[in-house]
Amino acid sequence: MRPFVTELGDLQNKLLEMGGLVETSIHTTIRSLVERDESLMSSIWQSEDRINQLDIEIDEKATRLLALNQPVAKDLRFLTAAIKINSDLERMGDLAINLAQRSLSLLNRPQVKPLVDIPHMSKTVESMVRKSLDAFVLRDEELARSVLMSDDEVDDLKNAIYRELLELIEHGEAPAGPGFDLIFIAHNLERIADHATNIAEDVLFLIKGVDVRHHHLT
Repeated sequence: MRPFVTELGDLQNKLLEMGGLVETSIHTTIRSLVERDESLMSSIWQSEDRINQLDIEIDEKATRLLALNQPVAKDLRFLTAAIKINSDLERMGDLAINLAQRSLSLLNRPQVKPLVDIPHMSKTVESMVRKSLDAFVLRDEELARSVLMSDDEVDDLKNAIYRELLELIEHGEAPAGPGFDLIFIAHNLERIADHATNIAEDVLFLIKGVDVRHHHLT
């Protein structure tokens, strides 16, 4: 049997691979939308297959390690956090596919408006995903808390995008179909940010042993 600490390291590496695929999928989708280049999308479906495969591998490995080693204290918190992070990353992968599908729909239609706010929102969300996993690896409390702070910024960006697009649609300055596609893209980005926030909260639990959900800034 491989040493327990080596198994934990392998589990962490799988989570990092999964997170990297999610971040790349988000970035590629929004880049494709901005550049109106459908060819960039091809890698996203392959990434989704690998994300789903990793989801199964991580869940099985973490469950096996819990059963065979009966860990306590920090090791137990690590495995608990790994299972929850895995679930959040798998959901992010699904949301990235939703982004890609909406973006493909938009590529076949005239552009509603210059795309500035959505790429900015996407950049912030990508950073949250990356920082949440860096905080997990480094056990960095301040980095995890910076992710929680960014969640409010993403919410504000989403609300601003909603308001602008709904106003354009209401006044007949943008067609409803593409306008609502952009609204759903903003919604999916906001949901990915929520999952990154969940990971950051799990990291704080791993470090401090305290559940900070619902009062994460205290």
